[in-house]
Amino acid sequence: MAKRIGILALQGDFARHAAMLRMLGVEAVEIRGCEQLDDCDGLILPGGESTTLAKLMDKYRFYEPLRQFARRRPLMGTCAGAILAAAEVDDPRVKPLALIDISVQRNAYGRQVDSFITEVAAPCLGQPPFFRAIFIRAPRIIGCGPETEILISFQNQPVMVRQGNILVLTFHPELTADPRIHHFFLGMTEKREQPSLAGR
Repeated sequence: MAKRIGILALQGDFARHAAMLRMLGVEAVEIRGCEQLDDCDGLILPGGESTTLAKLMDKYRFYEPLRQFARRRPLMGTCAGAILAAAEVDDPRVKPLALIDISVQRNAYGRQVDSFITEVAAPCLGQPPFFRAIFIRAPRIIGCGPETEILISFQNQPVMVRQGNILVLTFHPELTADPRIHHFFLGMTEKREQPSLAGR
């Protein structure tokens, strides 16, 4: 299992992801500088405000280092992180990283007051067969490319998808006590070699 997972810590709910990883016995590193990426076995783009995150990523020149990282090592994006990882976003204020072949609509379920919790069928996670999904100003995945695998759906729409070493979901697994999605992501890091980014 991965020994060191980074969480982009420019804005958003990075602390809860870190707590979940530490509960699983994994070192969690809050990433605030591009130079920290090289020591990580995987990376999480957390939920937050996608327009703010995009501005900060641009300000601190994270775009190309994140793309290089994702070519070699697993990356998980949750909620706003899914928006940033997408190929297309419906808001011109957000420049996506284009790491996974999906199209995303921001705030598709409504405002903060329209946030909700529901159980979704999650056969990819084993037992129990459902996962308690928390949607907060959640985006909607409105299109998937042919190589994108739909892992979890809600109301006939994908809410957790994977393409290669990129995993994205439109809800917040870090706000639950259920570590299975983080464990699933950690399993992705075991199946890949972890070459250094130095000198690439």
